[in-house]
Order: sequence, then C-alpha cells, then structure tokens
Amino acid sequence: MGLRQIAGHARELLTRPVSLWRRSVQFRVVTSVLVLSAVVTSIVGLQLLNQITNGLVQNRVKAAVAEANTESAVADERLRQAGASDFDPAAQLRQLVSSLVDRGKVRGFDVVVVGPVGPGSGAGQVAGVRTSPEVSLASVPKRLRTVVERSEGTSWTYTRIDYLADSAREDVPGVAVGDQVVLPSDGGTYAVYLLFPMTEELATVSLLRSALLTAGVLLLLLLAALTWLVTRQVVAPIRMVRRVAERISSGRLEERMSVKGVDDIARLSTSVNHMADALQKQIRQLEELSRVQRRFVSDVSHELRTPLTTVRMAGDILHDERENFEPVAARAAELLQAELNRFEGMLADLLEISRFDAGAAGLEVDDVNLTEVARSVIASTEPLAAKRGVQVRLLDDGPVMAEADVRRVERIVRNLVTNAIDHAEAGDVEIRVAAAESTAALSVRDHGVGLAPGESAMVFNRFWRSDPARARTTGGTGLGLAIALEDARLHGGKLQAWGLLGKGALFRLTLPRKIGDRVGRSPLPLVPEDVKAGDQS
Repeated sequence: MGLRQIAGHARELLTRPVSLWRRSVQFRVVTSVLVLSAVVTSIVGLQLLNQITNGLVQNRVKAAVAEANTESAVADERLRQAGASDFDPAAQLRQLVSSLVDRGKVRGFDVVVVGPVGPGSGAGQVAGVRTSPEVSLASVPKRLRTVVERSEGTSWTYTRIDYLADSAREDVPGVAVGDQVVLPSDGGTYAVYLLFPMTEELATVSLLRSALLTAGVLLLLLLAALTWLVTRQVVAPIRMVRRVAERISSGRLEERMSVKGVDDIARLSTSVNHMADALQKQIRQLEELSRVQRRFVSDVSHELRTPLTTVRMAGDILHDERENFEPVAARAAELLQAELNRFEGMLADLLEISRFDAGAAGLEVDDVNLTEVARSVIASTEPLAAKRGVQVRLLDDGPVMAEADVRRVERIVRNLVTNAIDHAEAGDVEIRVAAAESTAALSVRDHGVGLAPGESAMVFNRFWRSDPARARTTGGTGLGLAIALEDARLHGGKLQAWGLLGKGALFRLTLPRKIGDRVGRSPLPLVPEDVKAGDQS
C-alpha cells in the first residue's frame, strides 16, 4: 500500500467523525456526554485515588515509626542485660544485628547498621556496615544518614529499597527509619536503620486503580447507552419529520406523520400533518390556477392568430398604398404596420412560452459556430443600434463550435443584444465568445445603467422590467429573457446575469459542446475584468 493510499484512508477516518458530528444531533449529544463524563470521572477518580494513597502511606509511616521505636527499645534492653557479662563489642554488635535481622524476617522489615558514628568513636570499636541479606547501603538516603549520625532520636524519610544485583527481590518503595544505639562498656554508638517496604500498599493501590478504571469504563458505557436511548426517543421523531418533509418537498404530497400519544412529539406530528394538508390544498389550487392560466394563454394565442392574419393582410395593403393617402392617413397606416409587427412578436413569444409550459419544446441539433451566430445577430440589429447611437462589437473572431439548435441559440443572442442596445445609453456593446474542452460560452456586455443588487436573479422573470417608467425603444414584451433562459436550459446550458449600477450589465450563455454532456466551468468570466474588486462591495 502506497503513501497516497495510506493518506487517503487516514483522511477518510478523520473526515467520517467530523461529518457525523455535523449531521447527527444524537452523535453530538452522546459524544458530549461521554467527554464530559470522562473528564468528571477522571477528576473524581484521581482525587479519590490520591486521597486513599496518601492515607495508606501515612498509616504505613506511622506504623513504621512505631515499629522502629519498639525495636530500638527492645535492642536497648537486650544490650543493657548483656552488658554486665559480655564485654566484647564485636559480639554485642553481632548479637544486635542478628537479633534485628531475625525480627525483621518475622515483622517484614530489613536492617542496615552503620558505625561507629559520632564523636565518641574509638579504636576498640568495631567499624563497618552490616545489613540484612541482599540489602544495599544505597537504600538509606544520605540525608537521613546525616540527620541520624548528628542527632539523637528517631528520624524517617521515604526511600527506595535497593537489593543487590544477584538478588531475586525487586526494588520497592519504602520507609526508612533511623535511630542511634549505644553499645555498653564503651562499645560505641551505631546508627540503626529499619527499612519497611510498601509492597502491600503498592498492591492495594494497584488493585484500587484497576477497580476505579474498570468502574469508570463501565460507568461511561452505561452513560453512553442511557444517553443514546434517551436521545433516540427525541431524535427518532425529528428524523421522521425530516423524512416526511423531504418526501412532501419532492412532490409526494400525500405523506403524513403517524401520531402516537398526546405528548409534545405527538403534537408536533399533528402540526406537521395539518401543515402538509394546508400545503397540499394550496399547491393543488395553484397548480390548477397555473394550468388554467397556461391553457388560457395558449388558447388566446392560437385564437388570435386567425384574426391577426386577416388584420395583417389588410394592414399590408394599407401600408403598400400609403403613398396615395393623405398625410394623416399615411401616418396611420405606418403606425398600424408597426403595432401589427409588435403584436405579432408578442403573440409569438406567448406561443413559445406556452410550448415550454406544455413541455412541447424540442431541439433540432446541428453543429453551430457561435461566432457566426454573433455576426449574424450584429448584422440584423445594426439598424436598431444605429438608431440608438450604439456600436455593437465582436471582440473574438475565432470559431467556437457546439452542438445546438441554431434557431434557438440565435434567438438567445438576439434577445441579449437587443436588451443590451436598449440599456446601453450610447455606450458600446461588447460580445465575446470562447470555448473550453467541453464547454462553449458567449457573453454580451453593455456599459449602461446596470442592475441593482438582487435584480440579476429577477431579470429572467416573465414580464419583469428593471424600470417600468423608462421609455421602450424596442417594443419588448418582457418575455425575451425568460424565453432565452428556457432555450438555454433546453440545451442543458446556463444563462446568467451580472450587473452593477452605473457599471452596466453582462449576460453570459454557457452551453455544452455536445448535447447531453454536463456543463463545466465557463471559459468566460461572469464579472467583467474591468470592474474593480472594490466596486463589488
């Protein structure tokens, strides 16, 4: 397995809990309870373990000091009794050490005898160190030896009892208690150290630590199970509400919550059901109203074509004969022709919208050069641009090929260019075309009034106008951009708008180069490059 695969697995292991934390309330609650409980349990357990350990150690120290005082008293008594008959200091010292070692084996302590010590040391005294078998002098800390050798009385300290390397016994913590013993007949003063191992205390603390750890783990598992059960009772109905809401939003309006009991969850389920009933009723009413409206528009549009054809024939005759009319009648014939043209365009837009609503719109796919489409639109809109004092420029000359319906694409571009001329206010209109590997794009930019914040999403609404009071120059119906958007979607593409007040507007058409492919990133920017970043705020 390579490093890349290992990194991928590690990333997946780290991402999965984070994703679960974000998506699941139950997981967050259980995890939070576990973490907080673990912290509290650890603090309480450590405090309890510390107190018990300190109690065991203090009791061991008290017992060790008492035991050492007892042994010192017994040793003094035996030395006094032996002093009248035995004048050999070496024999007395051997007897002392042997007695302490034998009692240590029974009472559970080790012995270290050092001496002679103090200012009264003489030539007749026996010098050296005597210990219990396998015990090292290093078991007695130097600071304790210094205190015992310089002063009388019992002294103690914590230590670690060291055993010789060839010994089978392991070093253990313990308590070292020291005192001075004086041999009779000027046998000298010796420092006697009793070492009390804390083996039993260590075993007790280890057992206690294991018991606390086991109890803590079991407590955490129990808390996790209880928290999971409690949160499940709350989260499960919420998840059911979410699933029902998702089904309703996907169009399954008949979905309802099952109501059990009279608690808060049951009342929530009842409220969701009432809301779903109201939504279903209103949606059906809106669907019926929309269907009636679409049918009305379609029927009216079709019914108007016959009388319009008749009126058009009469209007064409009058328009052709206008030179033989009086000036007023000739002007009326011209106005009639213009309004008939506008009415025909409006009727054509209504019919096209009705086709989109009925799902009857289709594509006649062919290889289309977007650059040639742009040139054709520029030529057809040249009279309108000249009338408005606007120059329409194509900034890219290279061919940009895509599979598309040339009639619909040309209608999209014509709507965009006409709209740009209408709003350019004597500025230039710029058209750009570009292509990527799987995507083709065309943008139309004007430098006119622009769009207010939020209007870039509304500009494709039917019959919407940014400024209803502004004079119409192209006689638009308010359906051009809506039809252009539907044409773009029919190709599987996107039509987007950008605008800024005083900076103009830009419309970008993005199409797949092959019908059915997914639209990738557009090769043209939506925000013009000449717009500074500060102007976007």
